[in-house]
Amino acid sequence: MKQRIIWGLLAGAAFVALLLAGGWFYAAALVLLALLGFNEYTKMNGHSWNEPASLLGYAGVLMFVLPWKLMGVDSPSSITVLWVLAFLLLAVTVFTKNKITIDGASLMLLGALYVGYGFSSMNAVRDLDHHGIFWSFLIITCNVASDAGAYFVGRAMGKHKLWPSISPNKTIEGSVGGVVLAVIAALIFAICAPHVIDIGTSLLIGLIVAVAGQLGDLIQSAYKRVRNIKDSGSILPGHGGVLDRFDSWIIVFPLLILTDLIPT
Repeated sequence: MKQRIIWGLLAGAAFVALLLAGGWFYAAALVLLALLGFNEYTKMNGHSWNEPASLLGYAGVLMFVLPWKLMGVDSPSSITVLWVLAFLLLAVTVFTKNKITIDGASLMLLGALYVGYGFSSMNAVRDLDHHGIFWSFLIITCNVASDAGAYFVGRAMGKHKLWPSISPNKTIEGSVGGVVLAVIAALIFAICAPHVIDIGTSLLIGLIVAVAGQLGDLIQSAYKRVRNIKDSGSILPGHGGVLDRFDSWIIVFPLLILTDLIPT
């Protein structure tokens, strides 16, 4: 636990510094995290990085997460990236005479969308013309509050298992505690910055961050259970891999954009 806390604080401080710096610093960090996350994803599925389908998956991740605005060009639409990637992956099944199967191609398409669009959404929020830092900190703070509430309330009061076949340590009490703390955190943001966000919207964002974030955690837990692994990687001592740490974030950020709760 001591190692986990120390490394968590160091990594958190570094991430906050990059977020505040913005621009190429933050964008480059997200590109790196996305590529590392996709590398974990390919390994989890038993594929090496240099397989044709994996290489196309990396290319798809880059097409999502590259900072096109900073590069001075229009970003390709998500549907264009998905269609072209799907077409190329399907073509690879033909050219490899089914050494790469339709199942393998589908996995790479799913991974590129899951990882690439998730991290690109984090950059899109930070890159907003108005209050990008505010919205980024709001989402991240609510997410951290949800994790903390779920952990500490679960340890103190947890008696009823939330989903034991997927994540045996999570409890209903902990989940509720995470929701409550995330909503409180969002409410504080609204009270401190009423000119940016109203109380109703803040409460809704806090609720969505907590519920969707916990579901994102369960999604990753379910996937690791299927692959019979404990962590997606080992990049951060005591914390596992990139996907272990950002599994909630890469679900929550896209969802808030798609629901128009973040004024993009």
